[in-house]
Amino acid sequence: MLTEELMREVRRLEIRARRRVDDLLAGQYHSAFKGQGIEFSEVREYQPGDEVRWIDWNVTARTGHPFVKRFEEERQLTVILAVDAGPTSAFGTTSKTKLRLSAEIGAVLTLAAGLNNDLVGLHLLGAARPVHLPPRRSRTHALRVIRELLGAEPAADRTPLDESLAELNRTLRRKAIVFLLSDLLDGLESADDPAWARPLRLLARRHDVIAVTPEDPRERVLPAVGLLRMVDPVTGQRVTVDTSSARVRARYEAAARADDDRIDTALRRARIDRVRVSTDRPFGDDLARYFQQRERRA
Repeated sequence: MLTEELMREVRRLEIRARRRVDDLLAGQYHSAFKGQGIEFSEVREYQPGDEVRWIDWNVTARTGHPFVKRFEEERQLTVILAVDAGPTSAFGTTSKTKLRLSAEIGAVLTLAAGLNNDLVGLHLLGAARPVHLPPRRSRTHALRVIRELLGAEPAADRTPLDESLAELNRTLRRKAIVFLLSDLLDGLESADDPAWARPLRLLARRHDVIAVTPEDPRERVLPAVGLLRMVDPVTGQRVTVDTSSARVRARYEAAARADDDRIDTALRRARIDRVRVSTDRPFGDDLARYFQQRERRA
């Protein structure tokens, strides 16, 4: 059952997300993600500058005046939000967790897609309560997506990310733009490629996949505060580290860089774009920059 507080939070997030979409992202989203083709629109009289190859010779012969065919882009796309609600998503040392950051980004993408008449679906990966919303287009559906994002909680017994991605690939029938919102830290314990690398490559063969990776500043740099109790959210292992030691902090930063390099390498091999976002800065500029880069490439 929805609590009154959760519904108020859904409304607040919708208002903030809609402002971001209106101010910054809607036009860039439209330009970055083109339709799947073109469809016939109408026949009109030839005007100077029209392409000769689009002349409709049948209508021209019938009327005695040149007419051309007009086409429009098939705009409607299917957008899937695949949001990782695994244990590492609950981490956050600023005003929000990585999962909350993913929820806010998902809300903005949902509204941007809706303004462009695209269908939006949601899959929560590794959540305490599995959610699989098929792609639809309506304000009611958009609010349902935002509500589920806000209510997502990590599961006590996690489903590995590689298994979730394999299941997602089996579920998606129609070609889609898949925004994978995940830090991709689950599966790095494997010796070679990350465990999720192969199912993600298979997903990218059939769909246009963009990895949006939320991170927190403390995942890269430890504060020098002395003894610190730390828990690995994936394995559950607990350790106490002396953060006043420069050597300990340097080893921590080196390990974080190594993990990040493995993620980058796996995504490049799969030809998947990566958008970095962080809990300590507004994400609008990060998304806008990516949309602009994608438009220039197109």
